[in-house]
Amino acid sequence: MMTFGGHLEVLRRMLFRVLGVSCAVAVAVFCFKDATWRVLMAPSEWDFVTYSLIERLAAAVGMTDFHFPEFHVKLIATDLSSQFMTHLTTSVYIGLLVASPYILYELFRFVSPALTTGERKHSVKAVVAVYLLFMAGVLVSYYVLFPVSFRFLGTYSVSSRVESTITLDSYISTFITLTLLMGVVFQLPAVSFVLGKMGIVNAAALARYRKHAFIAILVVAAAITPGQDILSLTLVSLPLYLLYEISIRVVKHCGCG
Repeated sequence: MMTFGGHLEVLRRMLFRVLGVSCAVAVAVFCFKDATWRVLMAPSEWDFVTYSLIERLAAAVGMTDFHFPEFHVKLIATDLSSQFMTHLTTSVYIGLLVASPYILYELFRFVSPALTTGERKHSVKAVVAVYLLFMAGVLVSYYVLFPVSFRFLGTYSVSSRVESTITLDSYISTFITLTLLMGVVFQLPAVSFVLGKMGIVNAAALARYRKHAFIAILVVAAAITPGQDILSLTLVSLPLYLLYEISIRVVKHCGCG
């Protein structure tokens, strides 16, 4: 049986491996500056893929005249070191995100010896589900929530005499905040599963309050989406409501009907 000091040594080695891989990925992201910032800046463009896809879908159903108006928002840096520091910190965030599967693997390998075979199997499923839900939230934020938010806030004007120039720091901080927010929100099925196992909720109750949940989702969507137009609310509300329906199925599947 391993001593306490032995466990600390294993933990130390694991942390060094995690730190080394995360730093290596962050350095690679930092070096590939053009490709990285092409991806980060894409949601700020008026012809972003989400808008193009919606226009093609509108044309497919006969709405050939539907087009998003062209817009241009200028990004600026106000401090001497702001571009470099933003590039550095963003590389660290992306490095952690890209290295997250390896980090989870190392953490699981560290704790797995203390688990039984059954616990280990269920833990793997839980970790994979939580991670996939988080990444789904990240993708929804990137392709839906952030572009819609940037389009509304970046083009909103109280007067034609006021020109919007957004700082790079503001752009990145909003991007990261919304991404983390959606990653957390998308944990709803996992949270529902845990609550169902604890006997706090059941599938019948969730289904019975479906209409109430829909109203609550609309309120949440209106709160986290700056734009108050129907399109913005729809693009954000649909994924959230889909999560609620998935939560009902998950709770029902786990035997908490």
